[in-house]
Amino acid sequence: MNQLICEHLPLEDLGFGCLGNKDSLRHVKVVAVDAELNVFYEESVHFDRDLPEFGTQGGVHVHKDGLTVTSPVLMWVQALDIILEKMKASGFDFSQVLALSGAGQQHGSIYWKTGAQQALTSLSPDLPLHQQLQDCFSISDCPVWMDSSTTAQCRQLEAAVGGAQALSCLTGSRAYERFTGNQIAKIYQQNPEVYSHTERISLVSSFAASLFLGSYSPIDYSDGSGMNLLQIQDKVWSQTCLGACAPHLEEKLGPPVPSCSVVGAISSYYIQRYGFPPGCKVVAFTGDNPASLAGMRLEEGDIAVSLGTSDTLFLWLQEPRPALEGHIFCNPVDSQHYMALLCFKNGSLMREKIRDKSASRSWSKFSKALQSTEMGNGGNLGFYFDVMEITPEIIGCHRFNAENHKVAAFPGDVEVRALIEGQFMAKRIHAEGLGYRVMSKTKILATGGASHNRDILQVLADVFGAPVYVIDTANSACVGSAYRAFHGLAGGRDVPFSEVVKLAPNPRLAATPSLGASQVYEALLPQYAKLEQRILSQTRGPLE
Repeated sequence: MNQLICEHLPLEDLGFGCLGNKDSLRHVKVVAVDAELNVFYEESVHFDRDLPEFGTQGGVHVHKDGLTVTSPVLMWVQALDIILEKMKASGFDFSQVLALSGAGQQHGSIYWKTGAQQALTSLSPDLPLHQQLQDCFSISDCPVWMDSSTTAQCRQLEAAVGGAQALSCLTGSRAYERFTGNQIAKIYQQNPEVYSHTERISLVSSFAASLFLGSYSPIDYSDGSGMNLLQIQDKVWSQTCLGACAPHLEEKLGPPVPSCSVVGAISSYYIQRYGFPPGCKVVAFTGDNPASLAGMRLEEGDIAVSLGTSDTLFLWLQEPRPALEGHIFCNPVDSQHYMALLCFKNGSLMREKIRDKSASRSWSKFSKALQSTEMGNGGNLGFYFDVMEITPEIIGCHRFNAENHKVAAFPGDVEVRALIEGQFMAKRIHAEGLGYRVMSKTKILATGGASHNRDILQVLADVFGAPVYVIDTANSACVGSAYRAFHGLAGGRDVPFSEVVKLAPNPRLAATPSLGASQVYEALLPQYAKLEQRILSQTRGPLE
């Protein structure tokens, strides 16, 4: 059936992805993808610019405590009204949309007031959504992923399950302030009356899906993994975690579903107001990071490396090992597998700092430094953290010579290679700590600013022992949502995602491992890991 969807449908039959990645804090975005998986339509609404009446900066309200960060729910609803009206005015043919899905910023939560379901199921096509739903939310400004005001609730949740590692093993992550369960716990503790008047709690993703369904959409496994509430192995809500956060929480969340589920047909509101076909299917919406994994078309054993201000690793895992660092989510395109996220705060700014200091502010000289130094850097290893790192928790610059003695400085060319090798060795070590293993079929997809530097990508290929490809990911979450719409329509769990997206544009090969690279780095990686532990023990005191 997937071949019919992807290869033999007329060109005008469409998959439709909406919302966005982390930029969904700033805007709502739509892309439409045809049956040959070409993006042919894009539109967006910018919250600050197009909806100034809500008074947001960067799409959010930062509260006086500097910790609480929220967004107005009705702003999101009105943005959907605006974007659909813009599409209608442009002549977009909604009647050809076969299926739609979407992505929302992870962790954010929406609180539907008692009675809201009735309003959602009886929408009038004569009025915009925001006018009909303005009294439907028990909290008008909802917490988003930037919020960090729930430290007390995090400690309570970890204590309830036996500690941070126990919570990570259960839910894929230790307790994080932005994770939804801790946000719900705070609302219940501080506003129990508001909580009691809430009949449904949605993630941003399932909230958006609910708007298209005209009824409450379930939370999908993958986005549900970012709540500190879902047992990622069994894919059910953890009763211990639910009980630690708030009473009657399971009924307010509803049962989770596989990420490729068709959750229903589009609401008659959209059929009558915009001309969507009655048979248009809504595939479960998911989080921005899982949708990006779909948009980049990762497969088993693959890695995506985003080399930006901070560096992020996306991993496809078969047998995860949850830890105190990183996050493990249910995989959005294969419910039997998992994905992991690792974030490294010292990314491009650290690379630029070493470029300025050791390569005369020149990327060309930076590249020549990498070309002129040997793999393994003669045993000279470096750790470079301008700000406190997340993975691992280290700050400062730490250099070691071939005898593992700490030294104050390296020659310029050695410094450049020590930085790049160190950054990529750290990524591989911490990825393997979560259960990742490089396979013979492993591909590395590189994105972000540094992915334009072939010499940096060569080091990446050498350290991981796998070919590096580059891919355009400007709209990866949106495009991934459209791909997922096709996947759900094609049969979801019964059809491999890779079959559904095989017509999509292929990434471009940028670097392959150098001869002898595997021997060099297989010897260096354990040494680098030991030095990292040595630095940690010196900054924290003796390790247990």
